Amino acid sequence: MVWQVLEGLSRESAKRLRFVPGVVYVDEGAACGQSPKDRAEALAERTAILRAVGFPWHPVALEEVFGLPPSVLRGFAQELAGREEAYGAAVGAFLQQQRVQAAAAAGGPAQGEAPSPARPPSPAQTEALVRLFASVKTLTAKEELLQVLRTHLILHVARAHGYSKVLTGESCTRLAVRLLANLALGRGAFLAWDTGFSDERHGVVVARPMREHTLKEIAFYNRLFAVPSVFTPAVDTRAPESASIQRLVEAFLLRLQAQFPSTVSTVYRTSEKLAKASRDGRVADSPGARCLFCLCALHLDGADSAVTFAAETETPAAPHCSPGAGRAQGCCGGAGPCSREALRAQVAEQLCYGCRVNLKDLPSVDPLPPYILAEAQLRSQRAWVRREIEEFLIEDSEEEVQAVQS
Repeated sequence: MVWQVLEGLSRESAKRLRFVPGVVYVDEGAACGQSPKDRAEALAERTAILRAVGFPWHPVALEEVFGLPPSVLRGFAQELAGREEAYGAAVGAFLQQQRVQAAAAAGGPAQGEAPSPARPPSPAQTEALVRLFASVKTLTAKEELLQVLRTHLILHVARAHGYSKVLTGESCTRLAVRLLANLALGRGAFLAWDTGFSDERHGVVVARPMREHTLKEIAFYNRLFAVPSVFTPAVDTRAPESASIQRLVEAFLLRLQAQFPSTVSTVYRTSEKLAKASRDGRVADSPGARCLFCLCALHLDGADSAVTFAAETETPAAPHCSPGAGRAQGCCGGAGPCSREALRAQVAEQLCYGCRVNLKDLPSVDPLPPYILAEAQLRSQRAWVRREIEEFLIEDSEEEVQAVQS
């Protein structure tokens, strides 16, 4: 995908692209069990490739999710004010980098320096990430959690540097596997967002321009045009086919594709027919009505749907402490949970059905990044205040009615 964008920006291109790209690389080595030496070597190889490409590049480690602000889960239009100014600054930085590279190629003095890689994560963050993935019971839940954290981190980097859109490199084959796997994981209501060309639920538009090409076509392109590549192990490397739902679906689909070459394209074309709307044609837009993990709208289906029924029956009510209790009594300060069970229920009630099913494979929510727990507590506290106000207004109206009747 990077090579395609590079060709589209060249002067020889018939239809030249008119945007300023940047490349973000997420180092997931800690979650995949890589050693620090292997991670450093992989980062050095990618650094050499990205320097040759000439785009602004932003290497980040997955451990940085433990330093994200809760606002990353509220990526809506009113919270993206000033993005135009930030994007202008990014354009200026890119033009400055182009001048630096042109001066270096001509042998002249450089007027600036190219962006340098981010500082490595702290050992505490690495230990927290390793502890989080070690606590997850199944590989299925690990892959889903990795996808969630990677998405949150990429969105944060995009907003921080002023990018309005994010391009991801999922191929037609990967999206076909994701479609069938998400059906098995209880995410059928969100297939249009998870596999469509564009995804607007994050505030920053996520587009998938490579979705028309299969893995074989991409492999041939890289081979014929000598596109440099770096291979690193993933969280499911060397795992058997039955280790996770994603691996099982992938093996099934690829074996079927070998016998019937139109299998992947048929599954992929099905995703194009899915509409991004609820049954009544509306989608909730408030931050509190969205999943903490995938940011999909909660209660998307009608009240009589099977998904809504399962979600309501499996979500325990989160107990809340009294507003007068204080932290000295071991309470959360009022309007919030004061036990681990309550915190887990508090997080679960802010998740969609599919993410709630994956949460079952996480024995405790304590290892989760702080920004997720903080946002869950904030939403729960707001809901408690809203209920208190509604109860007060109801009681006040009832007293007024009784006074009029008397």
